[in-house]
Amino acid sequence: MSSNELPGDRPPLLLASGSRYRRELLSRLGLAFSAEPPDCDEDAYKSRGFGPEQLAETLALAKARSLVARFPGATILGSDQVPAVDGKILDKPGTADRAVEQLLLLNGREHRLITAVALLSGDRLLQHTDVTRLSMRHLTRAQIERYVAADLPLDCAGSYRLESRGIALFSSIDSADHTAIVGLPLIALTGMLAGLGYEIP
Repeated sequence: MSSNELPGDRPPLLLASGSRYRRELLSRLGLAFSAEPPDCDEDAYKSRGFGPEQLAETLALAKARSLVARFPGATILGSDQVPAVDGKILDKPGTADRAVEQLLLLNGREHRLITAVALLSGDRLLQHTDVTRLSMRHLTRAQIERYVAADLPLDCAGSYRLESRGIALFSSIDSADHTAIVGLPLIALTGMLAGLGYEIP
């Protein structure tokens, strides 16, 4: 966890995440920030029957709110991603076998990747939801198994890494902001932070 302080009179910026992908993305904006894993029971929210967009937005806000008491005065950024196909929500696979099964479900089909962010600063709340549509090529099971063995996307929602070999799985990607696919929609987030007075180089 970094503990750099922001210049000027802006509150310290805190990323409510243990994800190295989100830390790497946020660092691209040139702002000093700290990162702390949220104190949030994600499984409890996932069991409530939310739709994909509502789940992503609910979890992003819950993650941010979970750190308010521990870090009073900070601007806290929460984010969550939910891949979904035909209303079915996919999670991080955790194992190679589950990753193969998820990719077989997506094989030759279009699915959505919903990325939600919530930015809490005092009594202000800014939110944004990005929806990317991805069409996967028709692949054989052997091709999918080779991909999983090569990329090991076991900690990736949807079981692919687009920033690596996973890009070859898809025939088209319709996205307003490709950084949202990795974990944070930086185009929207830049405007949100600027609206709170953060100067982004």
